[in-house]
Amino acid sequence: MIAILKKELNSFFSTPVGYLVIAVFLIINGLFLWVFDGDFNILNAGFSDLNSFFFLAPWIFIFLIPAVTMRMFSDEYNTGTIEILKTKPISDWQIILGKYFASLLLIVIAVSPTLIYVYSIGKLGNPSFNFDSGSMIGSYIGLLFLASTYTAIGLFASMLSQNQIIAFIIAVCLSLFLYAGFETMNSLFGSLEYTVQKTGMAAHFKSLARGVIDTRDLIYFLSITMFFLILTKFRLERE
Repeated sequence: MIAILKKELNSFFSTPVGYLVIAVFLIINGLFLWVFDGDFNILNAGFSDLNSFFFLAPWIFIFLIPAVTMRMFSDEYNTGTIEILKTKPISDWQIILGKYFASLLLIVIAVSPTLIYVYSIGKLGNPSFNFDSGSMIGSYIGLLFLASTYTAIGLFASMLSQNQIIAFIIAVCLSLFLYAGFETMNSLFGSLEYTVQKTGMAAHFKSLARGVIDTRDLIYFLSITMFFLILTKFRLERE
């Protein structure tokens, strides 16, 4: 697994892909949070918090993470290197987890520089660093679990088509539906509205963002992640 992880990380940073992912994530967030004059601008909010960032990041991830994962398996099948991987003394799980953790690590690297935002709003506050640290920590934990789920979805989508664009579209649609789809549908279910809303990822992310680390939210994200990784495993076995 470690060999696969190193191979994928090297492929990210030996080409512009890794640097582009990090740059796009930071530039989009930086422009909306600090430059563009609008509802997301922290300087206009009047509050010392990063709510705008934690609202934007999940939506950016819906498009950014599939762009990272779309080539993971589709490229292997296009080039025929999947046959070489399958003949190596490594299991299917090691192949999948190596690619999964490499993609997730790239996203973590992209998110890490945003910690400077925490310092920035701390210094901007009056008094300094007068913000809800529990909510901040919970939001970052929620963002990590959300990214891990998107990554698992992206890997599965990459197994469904040898065309990277199709794999990207499938991953975006699945991620979008699981994140926001249930919230848009909940009004159709009357008395079941709350239950339907809690089925989506957005509700669990918002729960963690309040600063309460509820094991039910963590189990939810881990379950969705494992579900898509297992589907990827079944698909790889069939191929």
